[in-house]
Amino acid sequence: MTSLGLPFQITASDGAARRGRLATAHGVVNTPAFMTVGTAGTVKGLTTEQVAATGAEIILGNTYHLMLRPGAERVAAQGGLHRFMNWPGPILTDSGGFQVMSLEELRKLTEDGVTFRSHLDGTPYDLTPERAVEIQALLDADITMVLDECTPFPATEEVARHSMERSMRWAARSKAAFIRRPGYGLFGIVQGSIYPALRVKSAAALREIGFDGYAVGGLAVGEGQQAMFETLDVTVPELPVERPRYLMGVGKPADIVGAVRRGIDMFDCVLPTRSGRTGQAFTRRAVLNLMNARHRDDPRPLDPDCPCPTCADYGRAYLHHLFKAKEMLGPILLTRHNLHHYQQLMASLRQAIEAGRLEDFVAEFERQQAEGDLAPL
Repeated sequence: MTSLGLPFQITASDGAARRGRLATAHGVVNTPAFMTVGTAGTVKGLTTEQVAATGAEIILGNTYHLMLRPGAERVAAQGGLHRFMNWPGPILTDSGGFQVMSLEELRKLTEDGVTFRSHLDGTPYDLTPERAVEIQALLDADITMVLDECTPFPATEEVARHSMERSMRWAARSKAAFIRRPGYGLFGIVQGSIYPALRVKSAAALREIGFDGYAVGGLAVGEGQQAMFETLDVTVPELPVERPRYLMGVGKPADIVGAVRRGIDMFDCVLPTRSGRTGQAFTRRAVLNLMNARHRDDPRPLDPDCPCPTCADYGRAYLHHLFKAKEMLGPILLTRHNLHHYQQLMASLRQAIEAGRLEDFVAEFERQQAEGDLAPL
């Protein structure tokens, strides 16, 4: 790789949906892509080999958590996050803005950045746009995110405007601090809550600065699916066609399918891993609660058409037993299945776009979701 930044090639399209390839220093990401969340340098319960076996090509780490523990400089001394956690593929790091903003009483927001106290031990920290970019460079992230202020929801239009404008100033400072090199890139983040005019203004400001990719932030925070889709309908057309588009923190399979139809290329969400730890399994027809007594005598796999090791080797009755007995194997098996399910969904979306049959895929997806889980045998 000789060119600076992140080469992105759109290989097929179907309506607004795109099929692409994003080249990074640590490998190619096929889009639409779901980024498995490994917040603190680990996808909870799984080895990186198991994560890769689900079909994942890229994972997400988090600046806030890694700067607190073990520390960005310590990770850099170990050769960077790829070597530290034994993940050879691409890594995107969230700048930590969302986590810092959620601290509320523990943080103070100024034009310079955010001063906050660690939720672990109360140690004070300063996080500026420049420091956020520096930390992500120390982690050796292929994709660095600008530091932004995640606007709370709900927010008045005036509050959202001030928040968005500050984020745009921070985006310019993040760009100035970022050191360009082959295979590495910086993404800007569109803010503006659910206000169309603010989203358009934010996108224009980011285009003027210029980024390797454009994220849509501040959604999936309680506004509901319809408002999220309406915001995407306004925002996505304002983003450069030739650059990847990333919808942050989304989401449920139906959210992902709807966003792909609207031209989004990249996603991340803790839902498949968090749900796996709490006994919830995603299938083509339903979200199953394995704690439910109806599964205790059911020998069927979670999904008879799923090729993952969990579905191939274990039945619902056994998984129900593991969760009722609080055995650690239960969350491991369910997390592995959920991640595989999400990656299968992304692969199916890519195939549908390539074949020009995305609307047929969406119709079948919605039919299966409406059908629900089959009655136990």
